[in-house]
Amino acid sequence: MSLTTSLSPNCSGTDTVVATTPLVTFLVRVQETALRTFGEEDFDPKRYVDLSLKSNLSKTQKAFDGLPRSGENGTVSVEDLKVFIATYFDDAGDDLVYYDPEDFFPEPEGFLPKVKNPEVRSWALEVHALWKNLSRKVSDGVLEHSELHTMLPLPEAVVVPGSRFREVYYWDSYWVIRGLLASKMYETAKAIVTNLIFHVNTYGYVLNGGRAYYTNRSQPPLLSAMVYEIYNRTCDVELVRKALPALLEEHAFWNSEIHKVTIQDAQGSNHNLSRYYAMWNKPRPESSRRDKEYASKFLDNSEKQQFYREVASAAESGWDFSTRWMRNTSEFSSLSTTSILPVDLNVYILKMEQDIAFFANVLGHKSTMESFLEAAEARKIAINSVFWNDEMGQWLDYRLTNGPICKESETWQACNQNQNAYASNFIPLWVDLFHSDAALVEKVMGSFQSSGLVHSAGIATSLINSGHQWDFPNGWAPLQHMIVEGFLRSGLKEARSLAEDIAVRWIKTNYVGYKKTGAMHEKYDVQKCGEFGGGGFYKPQTGFGWSNGVVLTFLEEFGWPEDRSIGC
Repeated sequence: MSLTTSLSPNCSGTDTVVATTPLVTFLVRVQETALRTFGEEDFDPKRYVDLSLKSNLSKTQKAFDGLPRSGENGTVSVEDLKVFIATYFDDAGDDLVYYDPEDFFPEPEGFLPKVKNPEVRSWALEVHALWKNLSRKVSDGVLEHSELHTMLPLPEAVVVPGSRFREVYYWDSYWVIRGLLASKMYETAKAIVTNLIFHVNTYGYVLNGGRAYYTNRSQPPLLSAMVYEIYNRTCDVELVRKALPALLEEHAFWNSEIHKVTIQDAQGSNHNLSRYYAMWNKPRPESSRRDKEYASKFLDNSEKQQFYREVASAAESGWDFSTRWMRNTSEFSSLSTTSILPVDLNVYILKMEQDIAFFANVLGHKSTMESFLEAAEARKIAINSVFWNDEMGQWLDYRLTNGPICKESETWQACNQNQNAYASNFIPLWVDLFHSDAALVEKVMGSFQSSGLVHSAGIATSLINSGHQWDFPNGWAPLQHMIVEGFLRSGLKEARSLAEDIAVRWIKTNYVGYKKTGAMHEKYDVQKCGEFGGGGFYKPQTGFGWSNGVVLTFLEEFGWPEDRSIGC
């Protein structure tokens, strides 16, 4: 089988960059100075780009430029910098205020009816109560003087992931919403969707997160899935009416020239698939020094710029960072995200196409419904043509031989499929076009069970222990959820029992971790029940939006019998 790939015509737009604000540029200077002054220990670069100005930028810059400096690299003293920051800035996170959600009740009516074990029930109510801790509203100051903040204005309240992630995040919000629905907090769930629709109406796509330095990229596109789940519970036609134009715009964004890659197979049929592609070619403001350090391996400026784009595109994928995006799994500077057609991204877009068709039908827009059913069918064929590996029984990411550089076409080769085991290889099962095929589910189930990804405390992200957080031995709530839900919805008895087995392992590790540390964690170590995960470029975080959401979703689906133990 030979396939030919071509990037969009002339690849116009592939050097696209969305400009940042003067405030972000200035805060990066403050961040670099702070690192020199305070040193590496406990230094979180994100804190500095999250600061808000107390007065205008030019006055603050003037004061900063006037600070006494010593030595070759112009170091500011600890005392001077502390006084300067306290005088001219409000702290990171001050631009959000705590918000008391009106639809929160300590024990909602009909909450988790299948959870019979009193220990598990009382823990689930504690997890439910965390929604109150994580609810925020953008402060009036941001709405009145947006130029003093990197926080972006939003019309409604938000639920934040937690800890250093003190703003709304795109793909996290899907699992937050699933948890809110289990908690019967329908209005809070709708408010999150309203904010993300506001992003699309303002910027043309949903941003990675709610900060000025995130405007150059999106994140896994799950807005349609959020609307679908809320509609499923509430039958809110007005929400669908409000969402549909934004979803059409988002779909156009993910199929625009920078994202779309066309692949021609041996029969001359064209298949369109999408890739991650950030509109940015500089160090990320929230991680400026580290990006520069890795880029220092490149001598040529255009190579540095390409590397910065690959880093930002990996951040757009939500998997920041993973060997999945590296040509050489031991070399971070070999990131080549834009040269990879990812299985999961195309599954999310397929789901978006199905959801748009469903919403169009709800609203009586027959021609939109028909064209999106066709688009979904075409993408399903593309996913199977390019990603499916029959021998392995998995869908594998595909690497473009030409890289991100534009050429007319290239020939598909089996060796360009990434044969490493990643949890993303099984994400297609999440969508009914795949999990409704019983023979396929059985094949994939066998492949999954022998993949090496299934461990005592959940599904590993990969088999490669690279020190990056989206690799072994970390397990992440969203990946557990999509794979479990895919097996569950197939309706096969053995698949349901596998799904429940994984959900039970995941609930246990979350429970034991919570009892040990008093917190829910961002990620977990799938080898050790009750241990949170590590690796990556920042300290492990707690809170935690999507972990809370997945635990509540699993408990709602599977319950917990009175006689089942909850310990490891």
